[in-house]
Amino acid sequence: MIASEHVLHINKAVFALIMCGLLWAVYAVNGHDPNISADMVEALGDTCEIVVFLIGAMTIVELIDRYGGFHIIVENLHASNKRKLMWVLAFVAFFLSSVLDNMTTTIIMVMMLRRLLSDQKERWIFACVIVLAANAGGAWSPIGDITTIMLWMKNYVSSVDLIVNLLLPSIVSVIVPVFIASHMIPATAVEPLNDHDTRVGYQLSEHHKGLSIFILICGVAGLLFVPVFKATTHLAPYMGILLSLGVLWLITEILVRYYKLDGKMEGRVSQVVKNIDMSTILFFLGILMAVAALSQAGILGSLAVWLNETFHDVYIINMIIGMLSSIVDNVPLVAACMNMYPVATDAMIAASVDPAYTMMFIEDGLFWHLLTFCAGVGGSLLIIGSAAGVVAMGIEKIQFMWYVKRITWLAFVGYLCGIAMIWLESLFLNF
Repeated sequence: MIASEHVLHINKAVFALIMCGLLWAVYAVNGHDPNISADMVEALGDTCEIVVFLIGAMTIVELIDRYGGFHIIVENLHASNKRKLMWVLAFVAFFLSSVLDNMTTTIIMVMMLRRLLSDQKERWIFACVIVLAANAGGAWSPIGDITTIMLWMKNYVSSVDLIVNLLLPSIVSVIVPVFIASHMIPATAVEPLNDHDTRVGYQLSEHHKGLSIFILICGVAGLLFVPVFKATTHLAPYMGILLSLGVLWLITEILVRYYKLDGKMEGRVSQVVKNIDMSTILFFLGILMAVAALSQAGILGSLAVWLNETFHDVYIINMIIGMLSSIVDNVPLVAACMNMYPVATDAMIAASVDPAYTMMFIEDGLFWHLLTFCAGVGGSLLIIGSAAGVVAMGIEKIQFMWYVKRITWLAFVGYLCGIAMIWLESLFLNF
């Protein structure tokens, strides 16, 4: 029902919260666990670390948009023809989503398309390319996607190793489909910009361009500071994002008073935070707690054993997970895998009947990098398979079957090429 949100027109947070409550209730009645209250508190603590991080990150992104920071990026995109423009937009979406989340990047870029292109079918192709690039861009950065954030915060992967191992496969998974898609459109000149956007941030960036650039730099710096903070202090990333948000809050309070912006815009964090997508926050809260209930009941452990015994190959297991993520949201899939497979220790490797296979589950092991890539990039196989795809579908009214006929095979080719690149890296570079 979560995957059918676009058909039912009922927010997926509804089903996530219902599922969370029902699963814990069933487990409480039938599980006979005397420590269930303690288990729930522990699960809630782990979940809230991610939720608090998301609230901070989403507030910073909304603040940048409110001050017109993203409009500055839009104004500086130039290309001589539409094919080159596609490459530019894919490049920007790929790297922008590594700092922002892929959903926010897609919203910004797809909304921007209306200022760049008048033909709807051309916009659909461009929008789909942006979805592919944003999903791939979120896969190689520790803060680029909710699934990478989850794995990074719980020390399944580290920031440097994640970037080193997945940057090239992610680039390959974008270059291949964009090369093919660029030949679906004519190499005609780019149209003049359509300047009919009346949003406050866009108006502000015209009159206070320096201020917009300053907030853009401060916001991006605040997001990039978080991995550095974690590596330096070894504290949880949510503490770093709260520190960044606090500093930005102080800066904007000073700016609002100095520039007298109260009458022009709601430029304070206390006002911006009202506009973050709380339904998304509640979805993550519900889905992660629901998965925790499945883990506590031992169901995910049994599934892990079945997958290992049936396939016993990390490439096959993760390719299946990646394709499932195009139907089912990748957040519960990754959360399930984190509960199914613990990070392998030296003792676990020594006691294993297949030490070479168990080695793939150590921190920054091949399994976790494959999972990060497959869950992120695999969501592009269907337009409903990622938050980026769903928002693009909603903004541009892209038809599901149109995507299946024209884009799914492109995404699948890129997906396979990226996995092949990971295999080559592990074979020749011993990653």
